[in-house]
Amino acid sequence: MADYMTAKAITSMDGAYSVKGLNVLITGGNRGIGRGISEAFAQSGANVCIVCTNEESGKKAVEEINKYGGHNMFIKCDVSKLEDCKAAKEAYFAEYDFLDVLINNAGVGCTAPFLTDEGYEEWQKVIAVDLNGVANMCFEFAPVMRDAKRGGTIINTSSIGSERITVSPEQHTAPYSVAKAGVNVFSRYLAMVLGDADIRVLSVMPGPIHSDLEGDLPKEAIENAYRVMPAHRFGEPIEIGAFYVFLASPAATFIRGVNIPFDGGLMCRV
Repeated sequence: MADYMTAKAITSMDGAYSVKGLNVLITGGNRGIGRGISEAFAQSGANVCIVCTNEESGKKAVEEINKYGGHNMFIKCDVSKLEDCKAAKEAYFAEYDFLDVLINNAGVGCTAPFLTDEGYEEWQKVIAVDLNGVANMCFEFAPVMRDAKRGGTIINTSSIGSERITVSPEQHTAPYSVAKAGVNVFSRYLAMVLGDADIRVLSVMPGPIHSDLEGDLPKEAIENAYRVMPAHRFGEPIEIGAFYVFLASPAATFIRGVNIPFDGGLMCRV
């Protein structure tokens, strides 16, 4: 018999969308999209570990989701540093026996033209966090998930910016778009190499969602998005959080190795 695990298909709708009792680690889970993801999983009965650099904000987020129950905690970690990710792994497994869902959501944006000193500095920072940060967390946690022989899910937050470049007087997104495109390809690669262990890997490409990065967008870009996208509004963090919950549920076990837009239809128009 081949040496691989076979994902079980659902046989009814009983518990098909449940993530109750799952252990979920979310980088950047303290704010914006990540905060919505943390909230959605906590409300759905999962145990949530929030990983971020801001200790005050991270602890506050955990305090706020504790009202839903579960075993929740905060770990301080800069995902751009492999040693921090290694320490985060040790801290995590000192508290939890296993990891079911890894969500690599931490990210930073950019605005400066690449061919400037500021733009080059942004390139280094954005690639380090948005792309290398995903690789660092997967390097530390994916082998443990694989060796546990429990299966699992890895969801990487990409962006519709991975498929389009923004260049305006107020905003240049070269490093952000490059990093997110790398996340898409890396997710597909991991889906292949971790599939035998029944670890599903995919990426979500958010479009306009209310978050801290919204402040980097020029006013004209926001107005244009509202006008042309079929939804005619920005998404809410809890909405995309609900989508992540679905992707981690038994109902989604046949979804893997894909990069899924969550953009209110914006990519239909631009």
